[in-house]
Amino acid sequence: SDHMENIYGYLMKYTNLVTGWQYRFFVLNNDAGLLEYFVNEQSRHLKPRGTLQLAGAVISPSDEDSHTFTVNAASGEQYKLRATDAKERQHWVSRLQICTQHHTEAIGKNNPPLKSRSFSLASQGSANSPGVQRRPSQNAVSFFNVGHHRLPTGKRVPIMQPDHLVDVREMMSQAEGQQRELIRSIECLPVSGHLTSLDQDLLMLKATSMATMNCLSDCFHILQLQHASQQKGSLPAGTTISWLEPKISLANHFKNGAAQNFPAEINKPASVREEQSIAEPCQLTREPEEINPDEELEDICDDKEDDLGAVEEQRSVILHLLSQLKLGMDLTRVVLPTFILEKRSLLEMYADFMSHPDLFVAITNGTTPEERMIRFVEYYLTSFHEGRKGAIAKKPYNPIIGETFHCSWRMPKSDVATDAGSNFSAHSPSEQVTLSKDLEGQTELDYYTVKFVAEQVSHHPPVSGFYAECAERKMCVNAHIWTKSKFLGMSIGVTMVGEGLLSLLEHGEEYTFSLPCAYARSILTVPWVELGGKVNINCAKTGYSASINFHTKPFYGGKLHRVTGEVKHNTTNTVVCRVQGEWNSVLEFTYSNGETKYVDLTKMSVTRKRVRPLEKQGPYESRRLWQHVTESLRDGDIDKATEHKRALEERQRNEERLRAETETPWCTKYFLKEGDGWVYHKPLWKTVSAVQTQQTDTN
Repeated sequence: SDHMENIYGYLMKYTNLVTGWQYRFFVLNNDAGLLEYFVNEQSRHLKPRGTLQLAGAVISPSDEDSHTFTVNAASGEQYKLRATDAKERQHWVSRLQICTQHHTEAIGKNNPPLKSRSFSLASQGSANSPGVQRRPSQNAVSFFNVGHHRLPTGKRVPIMQPDHLVDVREMMSQAEGQQRELIRSIECLPVSGHLTSLDQDLLMLKATSMATMNCLSDCFHILQLQHASQQKGSLPAGTTISWLEPKISLANHFKNGAAQNFPAEINKPASVREEQSIAEPCQLTREPEEINPDEELEDICDDKEDDLGAVEEQRSVILHLLSQLKLGMDLTRVVLPTFILEKRSLLEMYADFMSHPDLFVAITNGTTPEERMIRFVEYYLTSFHEGRKGAIAKKPYNPIIGETFHCSWRMPKSDVATDAGSNFSAHSPSEQVTLSKDLEGQTELDYYTVKFVAEQVSHHPPVSGFYAECAERKMCVNAHIWTKSKFLGMSIGVTMVGEGLLSLLEHGEEYTFSLPCAYARSILTVPWVELGGKVNINCAKTGYSASINFHTKPFYGGKLHRVTGEVKHNTTNTVVCRVQGEWNSVLEFTYSNGETKYVDLTKMSVTRKRVRPLEKQGPYESRRLWQHVTESLRDGDIDKATEHKRALEERQRNEERLRAETETPWCTKYFLKEGDGWVYHKPLWKTVSAVQTQQTDTN
């Protein structure tokens, strides 16, 4: 009640595609439970232009940005509003939610709804009482008494009116409370005996109940839209009904499980003892190592992640893990089971985004700033398809601090486009492999070399730095990425925080860019990957920019993996290129001259990276570091892979503890901290600048 204050002020309100956003003066009337708006503050004494009843409404901050939020009334009407900043949005959202809750509860007390269904344990006795003992024939589902209240036969269900939606909302609130009691009852069960808190059926019930509540909330929103369509006619053409972010607060439903205690490991394999006994960082050289590309051999590994066998066999482990997670929980410090891992490190995954080096080198061949920006966008959009290994969503290894990955690519100079419109190689994948083999006999002048190095520069937060360069073409890219993972119910979201910088030294141009978010969907069935979010590419010198949207699939209608974007000249506000399609299938590029180009990513050639053999790699290089985990995963030995993985993680914790005790800071090998980012210690722009200075001094 202390926060039940009337607030007012200007907000932007979205009207329609024609009118767009308009400033309106809003007033929150707490006593009446109304949100009203006027044309301006001066007309406040007149009749409001619009009014929303807040009882039964849903207030939802938007994912579009930090300023936007929506008010979904029980009548089906919706206001899409935008504050001036994140702080003001939070102020409005919190006050609206308090007012909504107050008036919804008041209506519920005055109009008691019908009871929906009740969950009760068969016995309320102690954990050791006979009532809790389950008979062998009694399964976990029958252990719960689920009562359904049915309407009398012969009575027709009337069409639900808007005021009945308030009853629905109240029923959902009851279901929310019942679900909390259900979770609490399961967690109070003993860990051993006939019926335990780890029973597979109970874990399934516990893990899916939160998703069920979120689904009910989304269905409630759809009912609101249906009522709106009944009142105003059919929904506009092209309207899609999207999944909303979870609106039901389940923060206290799940408790973080205590760390699992594993029995002492007996007779560890020699490889595990080797992993635990690798010298401490202070005993390893931290001097940067120059990798000779001639020592690298064409990679023959082809680990596609299309096998669901391990996931199917370990479903009870997934359920147990999900039952301990809370909605929105940061997964950075959560140890995930080994069987969901890809057979590569995150650092190598970043390298696989460079699998079209011919397109990368072709960027600097653009004859105009416009063409170079378009070529960069074309390369950027073609990089994600090969970065994913297979259709199944699996997670790369979390890099150990100090871990590095090196590789390079070689491509014939004839494969690199020089003129506009020939940006994409026409070679088939089989022809590309033959070309790679033919390179072995060519002289250095016949091909370009792109070098790549990545390093895990921080553990908390987990930050990776990577750098690639083509010295012959005087171009390089430097990036630092911080991966933030969150639990979203039946999916996991990964945000790529950070920035990349492409430098074209021949033209004196720098392009800044970011990466989209990634989502692992349907983690209880067949997990798959989806990209989402808006990314921007900018070149301050030329005034060209690109805006790219990775669209997540709506709940109703729409396509998977859709991407749209445009390249614009900011000075003249002219769009010079538009793109649409799917980031893992076919892309359509339309240029300002009217020409259109289609690119089938599934048929594009892939240049295999070149990697040093394991015996020539250092102990902290990705493939050597994770080799025993990778081998065990290939053999399908999950237990052995888990043992090797645990040994690496234990060693990292011991090293971190030792550094904390001795107050020894961690020293990176290839990347230096500059402001909020990380920069390669010897970037090409410094080397080229030093050579030019030396030549000037000589002359």
